[in-house]
Amino acid sequence: MKILLLNGPNLNLLGKREPSVYGFTTLKQLEEKIVTLGNLHNTEIICFQSNHEGEIIDKIHEANESGMDGIIMNPGAFTHYSYAIRDAIAGIQIPVVEVHISNIHSREAFRHTSVIAPVTAGQIVGLGLFGYELAFHALMDRAKGRE
Repeated sequence: MKILLLNGPNLNLLGKREPSVYGFTTLKQLEEKIVTLGNLHNTEIICFQSNHEGEIIDKIHEANESGMDGIIMNPGAFTHYSYAIRDAIAGIQIPVVEVHISNIHSREAFRHTSVIAPVTAGQIVGLGLFGYELAFHALMDRAKGRE
């Protein structure tokens, strides 16, 4: 199996930006942890982070075209307004699990709505970095026919 771990804007600042909300683990450490988890399950994890909407859309398209089995995605602030990313996800055949480190539903009102969630296989929020691991396992279960 092959899974794309896709992180959006400002997630390159993990470990530095608002550690009271996002913790002290860096993006590199998170990626290493998910790659290790993938290795334990004979699954290749491709990591990508961008602060640019178009690059994220291109990566979504590439994941679909290259036959990846799924995407774990933290769209960051794009969650709340990027219809372009939403449409990119709606236009592919592979499942996407949306992940948020914090509970977006208990934060500022503008964070409560995800325009992306309706076109994803599921959404995991508020469980910290463990949400990425849960998303990985959810994609593995889907691949095995256990949704």
